[in-house]
Amino acid sequence: MRFLTPIMISVIIATGGCVHTGADADVMSSKDDKYIITEIGEPINCIMSSNIRSTEVIDNQTIDFKMNNGDIYRNNLPNKCPGLTFEQSFSYRTSINQLCNVDIIKPLDSTAGRLETRGACGLGKFQKIEKIKRTEAED
Repeated sequence: MRFLTPIMISVIIATGGCVHTGADADVMSSKDDKYIITEIGEPINCIMSSNIRSTEVIDNQTIDFKMNNGDIYRNNLPNKCPGLTFEQSFSYRTSINQLCNVDIIKPLDSTAGRLETRGACGLGKFQKIEKIKRTEAED
């Protein structure tokens, strides 16, 4: 088991399963408003799960995967994922060291005092992006 704490994100890795939890839900509506987002290259099908440092849930259809080397891969889910922005956390299970566009994530809910899944959502392709902080003049 391994815990990562940047932006209060924890990752639990056990027998190929992972849990990712994100930052505060009340900032969700404007997370991307502070940045200029640039896509780099073509989308890819998979990322190495052991290289994921943290995740950031942008909205109920968008997750940024921050990698150990500083790269960011954005996953735009093909459909909205109810419950994803509520706790900003999700789990997945894979038998290999890759998270791919054919894999399923499960939003997590801890309101009843225990961690439970809330449905299941398919992932899309992973698009490498660059986030550049906007200056006040660009606002």
